[in-house]
Order: sequence, then C-alpha cells, then structure tokens
Amino acid sequence: MTRTLRLILAALAALVLTLGVTACGSDDDGGGGGGGGGSADLIKSDPANEGKSITIGSKNFTEQFILGEIYAQALEAAGFDVKKDLNLGSEQVAFRALTSGQVDAYPEYTGTSLTSFFDVDIADVPKDPDAAYELAKKEYAAKDITALARTEFENTFRLAAKTEVQEGDLEGAETISDVAELPKADELKVAGFPECRQRTDCLVGINNLYDWKPEFVSTEAKYTPLDEDQADLSFVFSTDGELALDDYKIVEDDKALFPPFNVSLGIRNDALKKIGPKGQEVLEAVQEPLTLEVMRELNSRVDLDKQEPEQVAGDYLKELGFTE
Repeated sequence: MTRTLRLILAALAALVLTLGVTACGSDDDGGGGGGGGGSADLIKSDPANEGKSITIGSKNFTEQFILGEIYAQALEAAGFDVKKDLNLGSEQVAFRALTSGQVDAYPEYTGTSLTSFFDVDIADVPKDPDAAYELAKKEYAAKDITALARTEFENTFRLAAKTEVQEGDLEGAETISDVAELPKADELKVAGFPECRQRTDCLVGINNLYDWKPEFVSTEAKYTPLDEDQADLSFVFSTDGELALDDYKIVEDDKALFPPFNVSLGIRNDALKKIGPKGQEVLEAVQEPLTLEVMRELNSRVDLDKQEPEQVAGDYLKELGFTE
C-alpha cells in the first residue's frame, strides 16, 4: 500500500468517526465533494472575508511548518488575507511573538504551554489529554488568547526500537513494563538527548516509575543509534516521520509517564473576532483528520521524501477534499 493511500484511508476513518466536518467559508449548504478525493466539505471562498488579514506563525521544525501551512492555506481558501511567519524559533520566541501581536496565531502543544509558559511542573501536568487542554485553555484566556480545540494526535516522547530488535532481543515486548521485566533489562542501552538524563518525563521517570535503570547513551540523534546498533531503544517523538515506516516499533508507555502534548492553535482574541465563527470553523475542521498516523505520514513526506512543507500541506488539503 502506498503511503499516499494510507494517508487517505487513515484520514477518512477519522472523518467517519466524527459527527460531521463543515469547513465551508460561506453560509451555503451546498455540500462538499469537488475536492481531492476525501470526504470533507470543500472550503469555499467567502467575499465577506476579503481584506480581513491574519498572520499565522509556527515554531522551527517540520511538524510546525506543516501545521502552519495547513491553517494558513485553509484560511486563504476561505478568502482571508493570510500572512505567514513560519520559522519563529523556540516556544518562548513563538509565544512572545503571539502575545506581542507579531503573529495572530500559532500551534502549540498543551504540555509545552503548561510547562514553558504557565509554570506547571512536568509531574503536575494532567495525564488526561482533555484535562491538560482545558487547563492550558484557561491559562491562555487570561492573556486574551483562545486555545482552539485540540488535535486528536499528540507529539510526545515514546521509546522505539528497530522492529527486528523488538521481535528478537526484546522478546516481543509491547510495553515499557514488559521491557523492564526482561531478565537483562538493566543491560539494555537507551539513547536520548543529553537533557533526558535529568528530566522526570524522560530517563528519570523510566528509572523511578518503571524501576528500570538501563545504560544511557547521550546523543542528539534519535534513529541513528538504533540503525547503527549503538542502542537497543531510543527516545523518539510519537509523530516522527520514521514511524510511518515498518522499520521501527514503539514500546508503549503503559504507566502514562509522558504527559499529553496535543496541539491547540492559540489565537489572539482580536484576531479570532476578526475571522469570526466561520474562520474558526475552518481552522478546527482541517485538523479533524490529523490522526497520529496521518501526522507521521505528513512529517515523513518532508523529512524522508524531501518535499516542501507548503506542498505537503496543500496535498493534504486536496486529498481530504478541503481544497481543489
């Protein structure tokens, strides 16, 4: 099965589970179709949106570029005048850009918002995705920012192994608990970025919550240590494009060590008022099909296939029927 077909099928499955997605830019009820083969409603350009400007920002990595492009292109299709500032930098830089008005909106992860902006300790971030989102939404509101509905997918830490290692040396372990209970668990090597050694949601949490003390390999790489047999497992991100392939296997966090990191588009209240309910509807509709599998696929198109984020976002909107 091609990756494009996998994307369409996964996204359509997500759409079937919803009560209905409406992404129209006008008040007409003349249904969707007409797009690139998906079942979403076609975004229609509304003349009333002409001249209404909004600046969409993003942080400085692949997934953020793609998300920023999806939101921006969707609003453009609805007739808004959209500007893009899609390489702002770290979350602190992006958040300052949002609060200062440099950008009107940018996508952020709930766990990041709570720990980086609102002084919530990592250990105190709610484990329930909805609870984490509601807390972030409340904190954003105090700064005249609306946190739009969260995505289904989250981009959080996960442990991954090469598929043959998971099936072989890890004896088919499906969870971190399974790995921690292996006879030679403490002889296993786990790769992670240097800061992981001190983080409670990384190596420290593995040591304490799972009572597992593997040998730690400090590295900025995620998959190279696995590919070159430098480590048995590696800390990765759950939406990495590499995980769209069959080469790697996630070992599930069965004790909820890693907090939720779903995406919410934070938008300034003045900008939200400008684009109105229909604009908000467009923004939330185009993220409805973004399941974990779909986001991995989109990331893989950029990181592995070397396509441009702008093209990947445009293809996504067309494949799902949001645009023609």
